[in-house]
Amino acid sequence: MFVSRLAVIGAALALSSMAHAAGPTQYPLTLENCGQQLTFAKSPGNAVTIGQAGTEILYALGLGERLAGTSLWFSHVLPEFEAQNAKVPRLADNDPSFESVINKRPGLVAVQFEWMVGEQGVVGTRKQFHDLNIPTYIMPTDCEGKDNLVGADGTRLQPFQIDSLYKSISQLAQVFDVQDKGDVLVADLQKRLAAAVAGAEQRQAKDISALFWFSSPDMDLDPYVAGQKGVADYMMKSLGLRNVVESSEEWPSVGWETLAKANPTVLVLARMDRRRFPADDVEKKLEFLRNDPVAKHMDAVKNGRIVIIDADGMQASLRMISGIETLAKVVDEFQ
Repeated sequence: MFVSRLAVIGAALALSSMAHAAGPTQYPLTLENCGQQLTFAKSPGNAVTIGQAGTEILYALGLGERLAGTSLWFSHVLPEFEAQNAKVPRLADNDPSFESVINKRPGLVAVQFEWMVGEQGVVGTRKQFHDLNIPTYIMPTDCEGKDNLVGADGTRLQPFQIDSLYKSISQLAQVFDVQDKGDVLVADLQKRLAAAVAGAEQRQAKDISALFWFSSPDMDLDPYVAGQKGVADYMMKSLGLRNVVESSEEWPSVGWETLAKANPTVLVLARMDRRRFPADDVEKKLEFLRNDPVAKHMDAVKNGRIVIIDADGMQASLRMISGIETLAKVVDEFQ
């Protein structure tokens, strides 16, 4: 019942969002963001992004000309943004240095993951940026209901809510005074999500289970898989699928013996262009599954029930909705 109501509510919200024209931002604008207050005297003249999700959101809002630099990429940019992206400096494929970010003198640093600029920030802390009068906006998708100081990728204290993605889009649109574009983008995502989850109750009745494999630090080590309450878990539950992993860490490492015993109906693999770890290569994931003495006996492997989606499609991003659409379509074809 929950999922069918989600579909109806999503469709209703989409119509509601399109039913009004957003007014201009009233500056100074003050927002609460991940435990801190941010105040903007005017629309930022430029921005730097740390994380592909925020980059592609700003592109979708028509703000590509404002980007002074991007970083932390998992895959090639979406095709519709290729021309714009070619004009924007890439500070790093992975983690940028603090100096490379501040040298762009950004009016805003938009961040996908709190561990990049949090209390133990890989790039720097929020205080370091704010002491230089550079505001940092962390996408609420990665901080609301989550403790990023527990677990390698944080631990969810509450289940991920899709509203936090819509909030990220709407707040960035408000900061840059393009609320009308934010409303249209959110409405489109809501409409697509509602359509994708429409068959959730039927899938749930069939007890379809799933396992999301993001990557592995080495092919001989335990894989990083989607835990309970996170973004990927939301994707599964919204489609009526059962997550076989019990940890509440965002991406815990779990042994193949445990995963094989759980024997998920469907395996979902992340495809990415990043090569930080060997298993970032989806072909190596597939080769492992075919040849590992434990994994190859899983029903999903033997029956070819394997789905491949973009890595950022497993995270809170524009691609997340595409990931849900792909997973729903393929799972229905498996049945």
